[in-house]
Amino acid sequence: MIDLHTHTVFSDGELIPAELVRRASVAGYTAIAITDHADMSNLDFIVPRIAAVADDLGKACGIDVLPGIELTHLPPAQIGMATNKARSHGALIVVCHGETIVEPVAEGTNRAAIEAGVDILSHPGLVTPADAALAAERGVCLEITTRKGHSLCNGHVARVARETSASLVINNDAHAPGDQVSAELMYQIALGAGLSEEEYRQACKNSENLVSRARSVTV
Repeated sequence: MIDLHTHTVFSDGELIPAELVRRASVAGYTAIAITDHADMSNLDFIVPRIAAVADDLGKACGIDVLPGIELTHLPPAQIGMATNKARSHGALIVVCHGETIVEPVAEGTNRAAIEAGVDILSHPGLVTPADAALAAERGVCLEITTRKGHSLCNGHVARVARETSASLVINNDAHAPGDQVSAELMYQIALGAGLSEEEYRQACKNSENLVSRARSVTV
């Protein structure tokens, strides 16, 4: 299993990075990205600190740990600049907090994130077919999430992705102990969103491809 959307005490998570990584390893994950919430005020604080410890923690726990970030509630006009800044500071996975229906995310965030070339548009809510089609064209993955609240639109996201050939990934948006779900539960949530078994396997493969692509940057 792979989870490319997790949080620590560097934002609103409950765990320090070492415990998050250890718990993920014990839960059976082979790779995770630590993607704490950030805007232009704290990118340069969070990303280098995660990048400095990610490899050592991963080696100690037998899991691939990628430094990342989740751009969160930024004005859409800042997302492109923030994406570039995050990558320059060492973020190997850039997630953007999408237009979930349970938070007041600015309209236009989904489109701005896709245009910026983030890796994953998380919980994109009622993502439009036009935005999903652009995500497919730009290689931006849309997220199916196991997190309560944000998961309310999983079925819509799955359907629109199928119609537009957009790529999906499945993430936990983990904040606390217990958020890193089992393989069985992740599979069941995917099926509950309307994914076929083949689509579920492809979503898992998409996560693997993102990890491979991220690691190729560091070679």
